[in-house]
Formats: sequence, structure tokens, C-alpha cells
Amino acid sequence: MRISVVDVGSNTVRLMVADAEGGVPLPVHTAKWRLRLSEQVRPGGPVPKEAVERLVEAVADASRTAERWGAPGPPAFATAVVRAAPNRCEVLRTVHARTGVPLCTLPGEVEAELTFLGARRWMGWRSGPLALLDIGGGSLEVAFGRGRLPGFVASLPLGAARLTHEFLAGGRDPASRDQIRALRRRVRHQLRDVAARIRWEGPRTAVATSRTFQQLGRLCGAPPGRHGPFTERRMRRRDLGEAVGRLAALPAAERARLPGISAPRSAQSLAGAVVGHTAMKLTGLESVTLCPWAIREGVLLRHIEDGPSWWADVVRRSDEAAVRAPVPLRLASASN
Repeated sequence: MRISVVDVGSNTVRLMVADAEGGVPLPVHTAKWRLRLSEQVRPGGPVPKEAVERLVEAVADASRTAERWGAPGPPAFATAVVRAAPNRCEVLRTVHARTGVPLCTLPGEVEAELTFLGARRWMGWRSGPLALLDIGGGSLEVAFGRGRLPGFVASLPLGAARLTHEFLAGGRDPASRDQIRALRRRVRHQLRDVAARIRWEGPRTAVATSRTFQQLGRLCGAPPGRHGPFTERRMRRRDLGEAVGRLAALPAAERARLPGISAPRSAQSLAGAVVGHTAMKLTGLESVTLCPWAIREGVLLRHIEDGPSWWADVVRRSDEAAVRAPVPLRLASASN
């Protein structure tokens, strides 16, 4: 049996097709379409019509690709950049009408829960009480749990792209010390209560997921991706603190020359590093394990373990009205 999932993130649309035999989603094909929605959508602003058109094309292409690989009808979800947009319902209705794919947005807490499930399955039960950090473009997800699913989750508006727009864009490049101090104050203020809960829980193991953490881990000396997913990768808080200084000293364009930092994410790498370092400091984590499984694997695992009906329930609960409502003519009139 093959299953698939489509993830509409702040920078890319990603498709994963996996074999599900034996209860483990083993990837057989992955693809991505770079949209850079976070560069086109201001925090709290709508998704522009041109971006919606590109999103429709990407989701349609992903759906066709999944079908060619024997995994039709992939569950599809969009994260914070679409979830926070005031025209979210219009975007979801348009994608569904034009592609046949019922794209939905997940509440941040559900994102944290699914990401935790992916990390728990990867790390195994021997990891014990587990804490999770995941930095996206629009939000930071935090979770803690002792079992299959977390007992505590939080989603905070501390995404790397969001904070770059709010604190580091349109000013000095490199950013000034005052800008970075203001950014760190925001992160500390938002994280204070959540971090206190994680410290109180006393996790045995801490993991970090997301492309932001993967690139920061590489910058801090973790083995490169070509060594494969089973190579252990850890990142120390001390090393990440030093990386903040390295990133802050460079203009955004020059950060892409550093190990692990890609050109599309170089502008938001500093904000991501500040969030990651501050989160580790406030939660008392000296190091984190970089986990290759995250939300996409979590969705596939739920599909395997609980059956496809659970996703239908997610769509109905979160976006039923948006998905089934008529599409506005001004967007539906564009050609496929």
C-alpha cells in the first residue's frame, strides 16, 4: 500500500509518497515546489491572487504526481502562513475547486501533536519523556509527552519568516544590536510560560525538527545530509549561541555562504537562530537531537495507525465550511 501527503509550508509545497507496509512510512518519492509564500504574505496580510494561482498549480501538480506513484488523493494541509491570512477561507475554497484536493489548515496545536508523533516514532520509547521544538515560517511549535502523543502542546507566533518581517526587514543589513535585542525580548516574552512548563516536566530527551533547525544544526557542525537519516545529529546550545553571532555579523545575502544555510532561507536564518537559542536557554536544554521525522511523517503515521477516516474528521472540523463553499468568481475565472 502506498500513501502520500502534501505539505504547504511558508517556503515550499512538499509531496511525500511512502510505502506503508509494516506500519512504517518508508519514502519512495519526494518532490517540492518553491513558492516562497512568506516573502509575499506580510504577517496578518492576505495571500495575493498571484500566489494563490501558483499554489493551485503546485497542489495540482503534487496531486498528479502522487497518483502516478500509486498514492492518489493525498491529505493536504497548509501551515501558519495560510492559516493566519484573513483570506484563508477563499484560498482553501479555490484550491479545492480547481484541483479537487481538499486543502485544509491545521490548528497549531494539531501541528505540534502530529510533529511529536513523528519524532516519538523516530526516537523510540527509550527516549523517555520527550520535549519537541519546531520552528516554522510563521510559528514555533512546542510539545512534551511521555506517550505516543503529547500531554502538552503550544503554538506561538514565533516563526522565522514572521519575525524577520517584524524585526529585521526594511532596516539595516546586517541587523543592528538594538534590532536583535528587541527580537530576543519578544521571543522571551512569548515563551516564558511555555518554557516554565517544559522545565517543570523535566524531559529526558529533547528533539528539534524543521528545515530551520536542520540548517542551523549543520552550521553548528552536525554531519551533512548526504550521510543519511540514521546518522546521529545533535546541536548544543552553546554552539547555537555562537552561530547567532556569526549570522548577525553578515548581511542576509552573505549568510548563504555559511555551511548549511541555503540562499532561500538566508534572510530568515538569523531570526530562526535567535528563536532556537532563546527557546533552548529558557527551557534549560543544553542540547537537542535533530530529528528527521516531523509533521509529514506524523500525518502518514496517523493514516496508517488510525485509518483514513481520521483525516476526513480533521478536514470537517477545521475547514468544512471553507472547503465546500462556492469559489469567488474573480479567482475561479483563471485558467488551469
